[in-house]
Amino acid sequence: MSGVPAPPSRTTEVAKACCPRCGQGALFTGLLNLREKCDSCGLDFAAIDTGDGPAVFVILILGAFVTGGALWLEVNYEPPIWLQMVIWLPVILGLSIYMLRRIKTALIHQQYRKLGW
Repeated sequence: MSGVPAPPSRTTEVAKACCPRCGQGALFTGLLNLREKCDSCGLDFAAIDTGDGPAVFVILILGAFVTGGALWLEVNYEPPIWLQMVIWLPVILGLSIYMLRRIKTALIHQQYRKLGW
């Protein structure tokens, strides 16, 4: 019991979108824009390149979920197409942004652990 708090787990850091080095500073300035450096430890985020990785994961995961849900809804209830649009467009938009942030953060953390800039 040295009085020093244990570092947060990687899952907690990804959920909070924290810096991969210190776990304190925020990664994003807005919804999806990456900061230039960590406010807490000064880690330069310029070397980070997640590329299209987060988008690919979101397309595959969310596409399967939405397609399955839309097919299930169509087969069981046969709603008009406008109702399908009213249901699924907000779901797609909201979950896309949520998942992009989480997956981008996870890939940044993985890249930091692997390359250790």
